[in-house]
Amino acid sequence: MILDGTVEVRLADADATARLGAAISRQVEPGEAILLSGPLGAGKSVLARGLIQALAGPEEEVPSPTFTLVQFYETDPAIAHFDLYRLEGQGEALEIGLEEALDQGAAIVEWPVRISQREWARLAPDQLALELSHAGEGRIARLTPQGRWKGRRLEF
Repeated sequence: MILDGTVEVRLADADATARLGAAISRQVEPGEAILLSGPLGAGKSVLARGLIQALAGPEEEVPSPTFTLVQFYETDPAIAHFDLYRLEGQGEALEIGLEEALDQGAAIVEWPVRISQREWARLAPDQLALELSHAGEGRIARLTPQGRWKGRRLEF
């Protein structure tokens, strides 16, 4: 599939969600952000785990950073996995190293709504916004590319 606008993908189960993450990992470049939104239990952490393990190897333990707020991985490119759920606002999100992570590699961000769209456009103009929602036993992923993500091909 080519990301030339918002694309909708049906995901049958958690394995399909992880495979989508792996497909995204083959396209992510330094300075880019993958913004994961959706309700609790929609598969944000599963997708992030699939992406990170595709870069770091399946043996890499990838815990959800809900309580640590961020986990860093020495992959190529370097990946920082942020979970902004518990933060109160934009200032706190910027204080935990988001700008530095984007300077050094790429970022996967769960709950990106804690930062304004205007600020995201400044921080990471090259981003893939991915909204996950429940659909029966599976999920639906809506992928919206910005900047250099437009026109990229995902093999999924």
